[in-house]
Amino acid sequence: MTHTLTLTTALCTALLGSIASAQTAPDFAGQAADPSLTSPFAFAQSGLKAQRTKAAASSDSGARVIGGEVADQGEYPWQVGLMINSAPPGPDGQFCGGSMLLDQWVLTAAHCVHMSDDKGVFRDINAKAVSVLVGTNNLGDGSGDMVPIEAIYRHPDYVGTEFDNDIALIKLARKPTVAYKTINVPDAEFGDYLDQPGVQTIVSGWGLTEGGAHPEALREVQIQMMDRNLCNQAMLESRAEEAAKGFGYAVKVFGLSDEAAYSAWDAMIAGVKPPMSENMLCSGTFEGGKTACSGDSGGPLVVALNDGSFIQAGIVSWGLSGVGGNGCNESAPFSAYTRISNYLPWLNATISANP
Repeated sequence: MTHTLTLTTALCTALLGSIASAQTAPDFAGQAADPSLTSPFAFAQSGLKAQRTKAAASSDSGARVIGGEVADQGEYPWQVGLMINSAPPGPDGQFCGGSMLLDQWVLTAAHCVHMSDDKGVFRDINAKAVSVLVGTNNLGDGSGDMVPIEAIYRHPDYVGTEFDNDIALIKLARKPTVAYKTINVPDAEFGDYLDQPGVQTIVSGWGLTEGGAHPEALREVQIQMMDRNLCNQAMLESRAEEAAKGFGYAVKVFGLSDEAAYSAWDAMIAGVKPPMSENMLCSGTFEGGKTACSGDSGGPLVVALNDGSFIQAGIVSWGLSGVGGNGCNESAPFSAYTRISNYLPWLNATISANP
């Protein structure tokens, strides 16, 4: 198998065919002040995931990826789960997803492998504390191959306080001994072709489902690419509504004139950075209720090609938070995914430098 990740635009265009017409805190895991909530690894390791799963099991909530369904066995053979070695085999020890990029290389999100300690210092997790589960859809039946990790490579421009450049590579200590397939990723030109409103996408994972249940079986949901600018506009308008409440009070307290108030507001808004950068994809549905959730982070967002194969356009990165900043917003119309095509040079360079 080649150790260079490329896919020609002309080939992909022919395979894909025509394009279909057509969380407020950016965090699947909760409040930024608590390391056990901001890091998927720490969240699972702390036992909070097991507590939430137990509570959901006693409720009448549904049990599927938000708006999705159980995937057929072997339907997404590149899908892997990141598992905590110290936890019993099963869903409570799974904290993120990933995809087989090459025989010993897994693609995931940087925030899955980089976390803050109790003093607020960010560092990569210990590779020896985690294994990668390959070749199974079920977390609890003992199937699949639990492969140890040799090394973790986080994108150098990723910082733990935000989600830009949210991409990482995991080098496995050995090739898996079970059946699996690798997934192709797009080059920059074809990445532009995929990043168009209406392109149909699929996200899969073992993340928390409606009501906070954590499934053993792999789930999938079909969504579509959405206009990044419109997604940013929706989030910024929502934030502006909240900010305006406090701003109005400040204007009153300081006795500002209308002219001064408008000038201050415009200056403040001008300094706001769009939540989704050009390194991110926006995918979801206009009606909402179909999305990735906690535990899906790092997993693949794929597009089906006309020949029956798939290409991975994105990595599950972040979504709109639920009530009180807890979990994910189950009715959210979209989530953010790392735009893989922006990182092909880094992927190739990292793999080549670490044979």
